[in-house]
Amino acid sequence: MFTQTTESPRGLLEMCMGPWAFKALAVAHDFDLFTLFAERGPLTVREVADHLGCARRPVEMLLTANASLGLLEVRDGTFGNAPVADAFLVKGKEQYFGGFIHQVNRRSYDGWGRLDEAVRSNQPVTWDPAAQKTAFESDPERVRMMQGAMHSLSRHSASVIAGVLDLSDSKRLLDVGGSICAYAIEFARKNPQLEIGVYDLPAVCELAEAKIDEADLRDRVSAIPGDFLTRELPEGYDTVFLSMILHDWQPQECRSLLRKAHRALAPGGRIIINELLVDDDKSGPYDAAMMSLNMLVNTVGRNYTAAEYAAWLVEAGFSEPERLPVDTVSSNGLLIATRLASGDSTRATA
Repeated sequence: MFTQTTESPRGLLEMCMGPWAFKALAVAHDFDLFTLFAERGPLTVREVADHLGCARRPVEMLLTANASLGLLEVRDGTFGNAPVADAFLVKGKEQYFGGFIHQVNRRSYDGWGRLDEAVRSNQPVTWDPAAQKTAFESDPERVRMMQGAMHSLSRHSASVIAGVLDLSDSKRLLDVGGSICAYAIEFARKNPQLEIGVYDLPAVCELAEAKIDEADLRDRVSAIPGDFLTRELPEGYDTVFLSMILHDWQPQECRSLLRKAHRALAPGGRIIINELLVDDDKSGPYDAAMMSLNMLVNTVGRNYTAAEYAAWLVEAGFSEPERLPVDTVSSNGLLIATRLASGDSTRATA
């Protein structure tokens, strides 16, 4: 990600400036500047300052910073959205990514400022483990913010994965911890034979219902309230899908959930794990390593390697998984394994 050489400390400087870049983006997003430019077109510094009720000096600096990041374009003394901002940072657009930016800015960013505390304590720092059992117990507003963030992160990934994952032999898929249906909707659109149950906490299912109605998929996608930590998974599905779920939890909880998936599936049923996989030698890659550290700040989990998942799957009674590489903003690999019949020790070829 950052080029490090012994010729110059420039790579280290770029790392130091990383928080500055994020805050420049986050504040512009908080001020709804990208939506403003989408609605009104390019504007001068004075026009933006008057709209915000701010002085020209800081507004010009904020706009220039976002232009330097490639998010705004400057023409004839005006600022307007660059194509990437128009595609992903305008509220109301299908691929809007702002939910994730808002979550990181409002919930995670201050926690990263306490990373040393998280390392020393081996505890998350964005919530109090002594006061609540998991990161997902929260007030309704925070639940909406978190699910909006997960939806923003998953929309693009779901579209990519729906295009490369062959679900033509699946009839009923259970999306465990499926949030507000980013994957369920894309899978249903791509596979007209598929019925999908999205299994998540009751408060999340209320939000998911609106997305299902919006997509006009009520006949094939349903939200099923439940807690996979304390209950068995619903049965009657031939495929269990786990996307960006296992990295939230400790190994014993991951292994327990995989055993629950095994019990819920009939022999021959499939489990599909979608994650940012850490390299087996723990050298990276950058996005998986940083997401793993984010799990330290925000959850009790971490990002795991393909080898770790493979061992847990075999232990739970699945075949050795096939790995399907993908390139999305939130995942780099799918692990696909089959539920073996009781006593069957045959392993599929990886």
